[in-house]
This record gives sequence, C-alpha cells and structure tokens, in this order.
Amino acid sequence: MRLESFAAGRWVAPSGATRPIASAVTGETIAEAGSDGLDFARMVDYARDVGGPALRAMTFHQRAEKLKALAQYLNERRDSLYALSFLTGATKSDSLIDIDGGIGTLFVFSSKGRREMPDAHVYIDGDIEPLSRSGAFLGQHVCVPLQGVAVHINAFNFPVWGMLEKLAPTLLAGVPAIVKPATATSYLTEACFRMMIESGIFPEGSFQLIVGGTGDLLSRLGCQDVVSFTGSAQTALMLRSDRHLIENSVRFVAEQDSLNASILGPDAEPGSPEFDAFVREVVREMTVKAGQKCTAIRRIIVPDATVDAVIDAISGKLAKTVIGDPALEGTRMGALASAEQKADVLAKAAIIASECDRVFGDPDAFTVEGADAAKGAFVPPMLFRCADPDAATKTHDTEAFGPVSTVMGYRDLAHAVAIANRGQGSLVASVFTRDPAVARAVVLGAGAWHGRLYFANRDTGKEATGHGSPLPHMVHGGPGRAGGGEEMGGVRGVLHYMQRTAIQGSPDLLTAIGEAWVPGSREIQGNVHPFRRTFGDLQIGETLHTASREITLEDIEHFAHFTGDTFYAHMDEAAAAANPFFPGRVAHGYLLLSFAAGLFVDPDPGPVLANYGLDSLRFQKPVSPGDSIRVRLTVKQKTRRNADYGEVRWDVAVFNQNDEQVASYDLLTMNAM
Repeated sequence: MRLESFAAGRWVAPSGATRPIASAVTGETIAEAGSDGLDFARMVDYARDVGGPALRAMTFHQRAEKLKALAQYLNERRDSLYALSFLTGATKSDSLIDIDGGIGTLFVFSSKGRREMPDAHVYIDGDIEPLSRSGAFLGQHVCVPLQGVAVHINAFNFPVWGMLEKLAPTLLAGVPAIVKPATATSYLTEACFRMMIESGIFPEGSFQLIVGGTGDLLSRLGCQDVVSFTGSAQTALMLRSDRHLIENSVRFVAEQDSLNASILGPDAEPGSPEFDAFVREVVREMTVKAGQKCTAIRRIIVPDATVDAVIDAISGKLAKTVIGDPALEGTRMGALASAEQKADVLAKAAIIASECDRVFGDPDAFTVEGADAAKGAFVPPMLFRCADPDAATKTHDTEAFGPVSTVMGYRDLAHAVAIANRGQGSLVASVFTRDPAVARAVVLGAGAWHGRLYFANRDTGKEATGHGSPLPHMVHGGPGRAGGGEEMGGVRGVLHYMQRTAIQGSPDLLTAIGEAWVPGSREIQGNVHPFRRTFGDLQIGETLHTASREITLEDIEHFAHFTGDTFYAHMDEAAAAANPFFPGRVAHGYLLLSFAAGLFVDPDPGPVLANYGLDSLRFQKPVSPGDSIRVRLTVKQKTRRNADYGEVRWDVAVFNQNDEQVASYDLLTMNAM
C-alpha cells in the first residue's frame, strides 16, 4: 500500500522518500508513507477559507445530523477496517474498541449536539447577567466557533478512535481539521478517512489528512487555531515549546504519558465480589490492545495483607492468556504495534526491573500461537512486585506502554492515595470498594491528581464500562504528567474549539445574537393565538398576554383536598402567618401552574402536539386568597427536531394584580411544522 494524504480537496501521493511500515504480526513491509510534496500553507488556507465558512454556515443541529450520517456510513462499512486492524496487532475485540468505539463517539456527539445545543449558530453559556437596575443593559456569555483550523496529531494505538474522538467535537463546533495519524498504523486511519471523503457528507475542506511528517505546518498556525496532541510526554514537550505556537497563543491540548493506578479498597477482601472484579479488570487492562492504552493500569495498589493473594490471582489468569496472531479466534492478546514499540516496552520494563521483582512473564521464554515471536512485535504480559513503593522512584516515573504492570502494597487508605498521587497526574485511577467512606476519601485525596476516578463494585456489575474506557460523555484528560489537557466530555469538548465571548447590550440585541428571547426585549403581538400557529410560522418574541383570574380561598381548599396536599401553609392561617415566608394562608405553587395553563392554553386540536415538560421553575412571591394572576407567554427559542415537528421553548411569567412577578418557568412543547 502506497499511502496518500488528502490535501486541499484531492489525494496526494508522496513525491519523495517514503518510510516503510511493517506488519506488527509478521514484520513484513505492508505499506509506505511520506508527506513530501504537500503544500502545508495551502492546506491551512483551504481549511480556513473553504472548510471553515461552510461549517459555520450550518447550525449546531445541522452539523450534529451530519455526524450521525457519517457514523451510519462508517458503521455499514466497518468490516473492511477489521481486516486491516489485525495487521496492527489488534485482536477482533481490540478492533471493536477502536473502530466501533470511534463510530460510537460520533453517534454520542451527534446526540449531544441535538439535545444539549441549540439549533442556532451561537451557543449560550450561562444565564443573563443584569448589569443595570432597569434591565435595559444586560450581559451574556456566548461561544462562537474559532475561525481557524484544528490540527490533530494522533497516537498509533487507536488509529480510528483516536481520529474520530477528536473530530466529533471539532466538527460539531464548526471548525475544520487537519488529521495527522501516527505513521506506524496510518494505513488503517487512511482507509477510514477514504470512506469519510467518499461519503460526501461533510462539505469540502471540513477535514484533511497528512500521512507522514508535518513539515512546516505548525509555523502556519495562529491564535484562531488549535493543536490537539496524543502521544508521549517528550513529544508533547517539544510541540508545546514551539516558539511559534507560544508567540501566537495557539491553543494546545495534550493527552500524554499516564501512570494510571487501580486501588483495591481495604474492604475488598479475597473472595469478595470486589476482589474478583479487581483481578479481572487488572488482567483485562494488561492484555487488551497488548496494554497499549493511555488509560491502562500501570500500578496495582493493594492492602499489604493481600499482596500475595493478588499476585497469585493475577498470575493465574495471565497464565491462561493466549498470545498469538490476532486474526485467530482463540487469541486473547495480539502483538504490539511495531518492532520499535516492542524495543521501547522491553527497555522500560528493564528500568522497572531495576527496583522491582518480576513475578510473571519472561520476555525471553513465552509461546506465540500462529505466528513467529521473533518476527512479530510480541511480548508476554509482565507483572512486577514493588516491595517498597515509598522508596521506589522509577516505578512511579516510568511507563512501559505495553502489557506491564506493578503490584505494590499500602498500609492504610491515606497511604494508598499517596502512592497513587506519586504518578504526578494521570488520566484515570480506579477504586474497587463498596464502602462510601472509602470512595469519598479517595476523591478528596486524589481527585486533584486524576482526570477521572472510576469506582466499581458488585452494585455496578456488568453495566460498568471499565477502568480503561474513556467515554464521549465524560472528560478524557488529566493533570501533570498526563498533559493537563481535556478531550470529549460532551459539550465541554466542543467548547474547546470555540471562543467564549462576553457580550453586553440591550435585551433586543442579546435576543438577536443568541436567537433566544430575553425578557425586556421586543414582544411581537399577533391576532392569532400562538398555539394556532405552526412551528415554522412562530417568531421568536411572539407573545400572548392573558386575562386575569382571581384566586379564592375556595380554590385553595378544593385543590388541597382534591390533590391531598394539605400542607399547613395552605390550610392553617396561624401556622402560615408564623412562617417568615408567608403573610398567611397562600395558594399552592402547583395550583398557580394549573391556573396559568388554563389562562393561556388554546383547547382545540392544532399545531401543538404535546407539552412535555417545564424547566427553571421558580415561585417568586406568595399569592394570597383574593389576589389575581395573569400570564405572559412568549416564544423563547425554537429547535427543529425532524421534518414533522420541532421543540418550542416558551418563556412563561405569572404576575399578580400589582404587576409583580410571582412565578416563572420555561414551557416545552412539540409543535407541528
């Protein structure tokens, strides 16, 4: 395979020297890659001038729909990717994590975009800030897409997921991307990327691909651009220290080395479900992807009294692990990604061995099924024992990026937390415990050092996703040694590719900017009840003012007895008057909601298909018998759901006879198009 890059709308073959890429299983050359001939300046310009405007012209929902379409397209064609994935040393289950996991990430961000972001071009961040007494001058934080390009520099271990988990939030934000995969497994990335281009789902310039070196790409970037890197701490340091990136304030996100830990809680004794789950998880994290996961368990922290039991249990399961050709059905662990990776893992394991004892796995004597161990990048799982984790230094400072992990004992929970924190920042730490006090103590003691804390016990059971599974819903990243970056995390990940801007102005201007009605801005009065108007006909700011209704004591008592809500504030005058919040007996808040609906609802069949909820409900002032209420109902925001109906968010304000606001909430309805 002579791999090609995709630049400025066309596939480009290398024009000069290329780098050979070998199969992780056989060691034979299977591809060659090179980026000579690429015009990096043109690639950046193409992203900014072609891809960026096309993406920003769409709303968040339109981009989310395209993510869903792309996920469906790849999902129907993923079988051909599995065949290539075997060449990287990945088993079928490893490939599912990479390929299906990447496609699943597209689906999740599509759903997040449609459910949690507006069908608009501006993302509203937080509530309106009143900046004047009269309400004529307000503040609002909004987020808009950066007008540059995102450069994604990905690692070798997840050639599909690594690309898609970065692309999903980037494209949803409205920012084009240039993808640079690690060369060792770039043939799998290129195959997936070809499918993405062939789909024609995203507009031209939305994403480009570099197979090979990046040349002078970084020197072309500016303050509207982002570099997102996954790989070693050494490479991350080189990139983040680039003078051009520093001088131009280029955003830099890093996800790098991580000495992740797993703690066996003091309550999880041998024979308990927590102990058994802990052992299974450690073995899985050592062998899945041959330990080539940034989230894999590198340090196994257990009570002093259970060290031997843990070593015996883990060793027993590792002894049953079949190492071999990943394409064979019975293989449990495949090869490392390359011969270079094998050499690095063995060198790092030797460093750990200088202060720890290897208790399982001999790299000079192990069996490989269906392949030649000498030609492929195979190593056995290696388990070490650290007798004195307090005196050890290299064990807490050296990551062997493969099936290598170290068991160490702790005296008490505080000691376990201190050992975990010796990693100087990680992507994830897990704790196997059923004791809530243990979980709380670990969060308070270790939360600042870990990007994610995963708690597992018999209650989470099979539904738990596992220590080493970054989920698109949750933040992926960590402090310190882990790089200080942050990816995914739902909408949080999208905002990394946007600029948060504080806007200040009148209610009318804020309404226009955010495409959501702001109290105090212009109301649109119509001759037709808004419930009689279709989704397409309704306008932001369209308002109905209702007639008034008096609240009587009979109303309050009838509601109390009919619903069973006979709380004293509604039924006992003396007790209510003694309450500092009430002047005496008052109407139920839910009675006010019911009467408010009766005032504004149009009862006949029409475009309103369903009322499916309320948001931000507040009761602001008590209503006494004899008071009257009226309602202002305003179209606040519109969100298209499909070709047949859309969501209308109504701003509802309830006032008394003195024009004092007594209640407010957002009403959500589904309206026909």
